[in-house]
Amino acid sequence: MKPLREPAFARLWIAAFFSENAEWMLQIALPVFIFQTTGSAATTALSIVLGLLPAVLLSPIAGVVADRWNRRLVLCVVCAGQAFVALPLLFVASGGPAFVIYGVMAAQAGLASLFEPARNALVPELIAPDELIGANGLMSINGSVARLAGGWAGGLLLGFGGLGWVVVAYLGVLVIGSALLMRPFRRAAAPVEAGPHEPVLRAWIDGLREIGREGRLRLAGVVVVLTSLAQGMFLVLFVVFVLDILKGTEGDVGLLRGVQALGGLAAGFAVATVARKVAPTALLGWGGLALGLLSAVIWNLPALTASLGVFVGLFGLVGAPGVLAGSGLLSLVQTTASPERSGRVLSTVFAGTAGFTALGALLAGGLVTTLGSGVLLNVQAGLHTVSALVVLGVSASGRLRGHAVLAVRRSE
Repeated sequence: MKPLREPAFARLWIAAFFSENAEWMLQIALPVFIFQTTGSAATTALSIVLGLLPAVLLSPIAGVVADRWNRRLVLCVVCAGQAFVALPLLFVASGGPAFVIYGVMAAQAGLASLFEPARNALVPELIAPDELIGANGLMSINGSVARLAGGWAGGLLLGFGGLGWVVVAYLGVLVIGSALLMRPFRRAAAPVEAGPHEPVLRAWIDGLREIGREGRLRLAGVVVVLTSLAQGMFLVLFVVFVLDILKGTEGDVGLLRGVQALGGLAAGFAVATVARKVAPTALLGWGGLALGLLSAVIWNLPALTASLGVFVGLFGLVGAPGVLAGSGLLSLVQTTASPERSGRVLSTVFAGTAGFTALGALLAGGLVTTLGSGVLLNVQAGLHTVSALVVLGVSASGRLRGHAVLAVRRSE
């Protein structure tokens, strides 16, 4: 837990914890609310897509903002902005038209597209370079706890109090996160000086060229495409899986999404301590392979049992490889991208994630009535498995060796 000895990183870590809790509340509550209101998987998929597309469209701006502006201030303003744009949900909760949710999801996604590159580009400024993987492990612990606490709270509040209760809790949590980011950070490393203010589009293209030049970044791009397609399919099919196949409730949706935090917590602690020196490609490859295989087991198990307790255990277990793979991917990008372009590279990665997640959601929503959820869930697991095998195969071939040396030198 050495990174937490840096007060600036510790404060960022706590602020991110509140922000992620708020995010998970809406991630669970809104798709379930729409599915209950419309009864349509395709409509649920459309709502997810509308909540992802702004991240793709705003990618050029998000990357340049993260590289040119004060990253702490960006995070603070985004948290406050997310609280403001969620207010129309109170109108929906009091009987207003459900289509308002689509606009809120789009606005939330647009603001989130500014948050993620700035936060992840800020982390290397607040800690020593050799503690970066450990810091990412600690950030993943936040994600795991937020998935458990925020996801479960979103499902339970929706089930027992309705959408209004979810919104009130969301606003309160975001206000705390924004307050923690108001005071300037004391940095362990000097902030990267912004270069000449070239046009936004040209600056973004410069970041794209860096991805094309670096073999490790190209590999990360392949992983983003495959795993994001899988994630988009999951977002739609998971709700169908719990409510229709397992015959569960809204609370069960939040519980099964949230309980992944248990395995994620263990993996996050491992990455932050004993595994902080493990190569990012190893974390990404082996974590992704375990994720794909465990997912296949979960999706096919209802043929034998629909016991909620069994699935609680399995979803808790599958959270661990997900965190390992996610930490590996983020560390791979952070250690390869040049510091002055890291915001643009990260924003492109997140935009690719959002875009292919949206495509995966559309495919799942459109094909579920013809192919069935069982077939599509197995395709989803297969995408994770193929992605992991690509990483392990490229790593074993030694093609990234030269790039790995370059990345190490950059972090020194």
